Amino acid sequence: MDKGLAVLQLQHGKWTISDSEDEDNIIPPTPQKDSNKPKRKLSPKRNEDTHSVKEPSAPSMGSEARKAAHVNQTLPVKYESHPSPSVKRKRETEEAGWNLSSSDDETPPPAPKKEPKKSDVSPKKKKTEDKRPPSPHGTSYYKEEPADFFETNLLSMNDMYRFYLNKVTGIPKKFNTGALHIKDILSPMFGTLKESVQFNYCFDIPWMVEQYPPEFRDKPVILVHGEKRESKARLIEQAKPYPHIRFCQAKLDIAFGTHHTKMMLLWYEEGFRVIILTSNLIRADWYQKTQGMWMSPLYPRLPEGSPGTAGESPTNFKSDLLEYLEAYRAPELAEWIDRIKQHDLSETRVYLIGSTPGRYQGPAMEKWGHLRLRKLLSEHTKPVLNEERWHVLGQFSSIGSMGLDKTKWLAAEFQRTLTTLGKARKSLTSPETQMLLVYPSVENVRTSLEGYPAGGSLPYSIQTAQKQLWLHSYFHGWHADVTGRSNAMPHIKTYMRVSPDYTQLAWFLVTSANLSKAAWGALEKNNTQIMVRSYELGVLYLPSAFNMSTFPVEKNVFPASSSSKGFPVPFDLPPQHYSSKDQPWIWNIPYTQAPDTHGNIWVPS
Repeated sequence: MDKGLAVLQLQHGKWTISDSEDEDNIIPPTPQKDSNKPKRKLSPKRNEDTHSVKEPSAPSMGSEARKAAHVNQTLPVKYESHPSPSVKRKRETEEAGWNLSSSDDETPPPAPKKEPKKSDVSPKKKKTEDKRPPSPHGTSYYKEEPADFFETNLLSMNDMYRFYLNKVTGIPKKFNTGALHIKDILSPMFGTLKESVQFNYCFDIPWMVEQYPPEFRDKPVILVHGEKRESKARLIEQAKPYPHIRFCQAKLDIAFGTHHTKMMLLWYEEGFRVIILTSNLIRADWYQKTQGMWMSPLYPRLPEGSPGTAGESPTNFKSDLLEYLEAYRAPELAEWIDRIKQHDLSETRVYLIGSTPGRYQGPAMEKWGHLRLRKLLSEHTKPVLNEERWHVLGQFSSIGSMGLDKTKWLAAEFQRTLTTLGKARKSLTSPETQMLLVYPSVENVRTSLEGYPAGGSLPYSIQTAQKQLWLHSYFHGWHADVTGRSNAMPHIKTYMRVSPDYTQLAWFLVTSANLSKAAWGALEKNNTQIMVRSYELGVLYLPSAFNMSTFPVEKNVFPASSSSKGFPVPFDLPPQHYSSKDQPWIWNIPYTQAPDTHGNIWVPS
């Protein structure tokens, strides 16, 4: 065991280790008011339904628990506070309120606690449906954004790459110029909305409805989700006041899979638009986190009588999007599939990379997950000079179980995919190619805008971490001075191939997929089958689609410029390796040695 984790164990008691080889979906404990030792071991496990807690079976991550993470929540523990009794958390009782994150590998955040004054203590009140705490910081944390926070025109938008970051509250205005809030995306600036579809993992329906402008607020919306049983009932209950909302349940037939895709389909009077993004439909995800999206051009309607195959792009985006939607086998999406066929998507310059649950053999193996990425890199990129010195870079907000050592998946099939450039000249990955992984350290989280509660969206568990200490030597911290987002913890996920001097990209991918086998797929049966558990979606930027050989890395991302040819990588290059004192953020152990930016400590019980 690495020394840092050993120390944490000595200080805070022994933590049990889950026996799942796949995903660790341990349910988070609720933090105590202030105690140095956990009161109990972490051992709850989930059944095959990703979203409900049952009697023990293999544990997994992402889950019903995150959707009820606000239960029994109060404010964070103040650094000076004194020990007091812990509060136990009910599990399957409330609808989604603040859900800090999402992923097949993400567990819900422990709710931080504040030491109450004696005068504050009052008899426990029954929770009501309309009393959802909006944040782990408490009800007063969010501030309404001023009118000038939002975009008023499209002049500052870079429409070459159409890759945008979310706006972040609490950073200088310059770093939000050309970034987008959900209210911007849904505003009349981009089109006169008639209907929409929201694909996502976490939903706060009342908040989501408010993000639509008043004139579009009652237009029909379909929510595509992966909820089952009680959590599905709660989602439907949330929507009762909104008769314009309908639901489409994504089929999740493989254990521990999730519907993790985040996409908007927007149908306007003027045409149609697609947004593929990294944010959940909850307020926390749009407030002080680094998130990203690809926004399509406005797709015009094809002339009446055009064949369905018309309006295809050089990247085959139209047929790939239709194939992804058809994979849901959902009657609720049939009308949208027909609608997309009637539009001209030929201006699209990105490639679609999706994951859909299943076990695939033969040609179907290359349709989804990392083998889909491998196929595109093989067919549409070319080898570069000294390519073994071009780094592979992965950046994510959650980590699944990688196996006992790097040869089990990460440095084997996954690295082989990420190092593909053109047709294979050799079957094995070059040992010289460096893989750099960017994931926030404890210090990154402690000093962030949100403080320790930001770690609720970075749910790497002690159970998983202890099984793969070999992985931590790959880790680099989160630093994003280039976008003014060093203190806005990432929920964005990006992967890229970058030149030895970090000035050029061979490709760039923004996606919902974290670093996990559930998201990307894992080979089985002597490499004749790939098994994918979850729905994921992202877009791949290849220089060839832009008539370029590589993308130059943009040095001045903000304020955004419509004329820039550089690619706006959201964080600083080169990444900085963890120092000897740094540890990866692990969400379910205490951090009591130093207060965060709000004067709080993190004490899971």
